[in-house]
Amino acid sequence: MFGTDDLPGLAPGLTVADEAGWTPATELVDGTRLPQLLDAARHRWNAAPHAAAALAWKAYTYWLALPAVLGWASARRVPLLRPADVLIHFEDDQPLLTLGLRRCTEVAVLPTDPLALAGRPEVRVVADEAALLAALRESLLDQHLTPMLDSIHDRVRLGSRTLLGSVASGVAHGVLRAADTLPGSSAQHIGALLDALDIGDLIELVPGPTGELTVQRRTCCLAFTLPQPKICAGCCIRPS
Repeated sequence: MFGTDDLPGLAPGLTVADEAGWTPATELVDGTRLPQLLDAARHRWNAAPHAAAALAWKAYTYWLALPAVLGWASARRVPLLRPADVLIHFEDDQPLLTLGLRRCTEVAVLPTDPLALAGRPEVRVVADEAALLAALRESLLDQHLTPMLDSIHDRVRLGSRTLLGSVASGVAHGVLRAADTLPGSSAQHIGALLDALDIGDLIELVPGPTGELTVQRRTCCLAFTLPQPKICAGCCIRPS
């Protein structure tokens, strides 16, 4: 799933061999490097502080969640996205920032997975499907995004529902964009993931023009407030 395509927000191959120039996400989550991310977003989009924070969060959470979301949907293998194991790189022209994982990042798997028998130190075997989704939630939301959201609230006035709506949208878009490569039902994958994260009420899956599933948001990422306003596909704000 990763390492074969050039995905602009993820390190090639996903893991980072040489960590020189990379920063652990702990420094973003605790607020130390958060001003750097928010300033980069403000300059990139010429955005007001609250809109810059919303758009920076949208970009960051999409690329952060993608390995866990697609790992779970494709193979029931979940890289645990604890802040200390996620690395960020700010110096790229495109995109806003790049994310990668430390080579020692733990991966949660089911007892039936061949990796469960390999005895590798970075493999964590969990009891069942429910425990696998719980591990995804703990590392992605409880340990990473919730404290980062608190750090953002220390700097700008933004509702949690607005920010978590971007997480829900990003999870759904990640699954739908990879739908042709995934086993099973995309709608079921999305439902299970969003329910595990307790954000299933923030989007709706609706038929598109040709019957394909599309994402309808119930919150807005604030892109419409930019000097060159943008109404994203599936936004809760309707263009006039």
